[in-house]
Amino acid sequence: MRSSIFKPLLTGLLLLSFVSCVPAQQIANAKKVLQQEFNLVPQHSLKTQYFDMVSKLQVHAPDGKPRGWDVYHLRLRCVPSADTSVGDEYTCLKFSVKLHDSAEVLIPALTNWKYHFKPSANSKDSQLFGIDHSKFENLVDENGKKLGLASTYAVYNAFIDFHSMGVFANKTPAGKGAQDLRYIGDTVIHNSSFSKPPVNLGNQIAAGSYFQNGEITLAFKGLGLINKKACAILGYDSGESSFYMLMKPMPNMEITTKGSSHYWGDIYKDLVSGWIQKATLKEMVVSQTTIPGMANKTNSVVERSILIRNVEGDD
Repeated sequence: MRSSIFKPLLTGLLLLSFVSCVPAQQIANAKKVLQQEFNLVPQHSLKTQYFDMVSKLQVHAPDGKPRGWDVYHLRLRCVPSADTSVGDEYTCLKFSVKLHDSAEVLIPALTNWKYHFKPSANSKDSQLFGIDHSKFENLVDENGKKLGLASTYAVYNAFIDFHSMGVFANKTPAGKGAQDLRYIGDTVIHNSSFSKPPVNLGNQIAAGSYFQNGEITLAFKGLGLINKKACAILGYDSGESSFYMLMKPMPNMEITTKGSSHYWGDIYKDLVSGWIQKATLKEMVVSQTTIPGMANKTNSVVERSILIRNVEGDD
């Protein structure tokens, strides 16, 4: 009788002991993985990549009340090239704009626009990343309505923001970068810290306009799973950044804007293919604009957010 009582009790205790050991073993295995050395800059695979990017911008009134979101939607295809002198071929499959409560409209001039991008492209010709400024002259929507200066610049800037993620996620030609992050928890001051790229565009945003980065930190925050791919999670922070823009909306008229910026976000990078699977950005921009003939300067607070996703095909 006694043995019949203790037998199931003993079996239960053994099972309980086994179950309690499973989490401990899993933790030990996870700890081993998390403590290992990683290569965050593998050679990019040559498989065609598709990206979906949504940029949102919102102006805040002086009393703090938000005035509604402007949404810029970009779809890109990338055909990688084994020849680094040629660069990867990017195609803008479509670009749409939705301002506040208005209907979403396409920008026909950008549909199926192709350009080649080389990571080594510089801004000596005042065209950041080698992106052709002329493509953004006199943009109109699908209804034939001309885009305003602010919207035109936001469209152009979407391409700059997209490729900026690669600056943080890929190997730098010099100085510290993602290649120096080997263990989770590693942090570096990125080589692009205190850089001063030009931000002029066309005839209306004149040469001499610039964005001044602060001390940019890049951190290996951990591991994640995006698109069923094991990814390194990289966190970046711009530090205290600033900018100056000289606008010439018409002959003999100059409008200047000075301001500060702070942006930060995360990048999820495939440890095998080397391609970004997801990236986010948050930014707060505070500025002051001087307009000739106006006694008072115009103050502005703008909030921006970006989500980039690596997607299957162009669907």
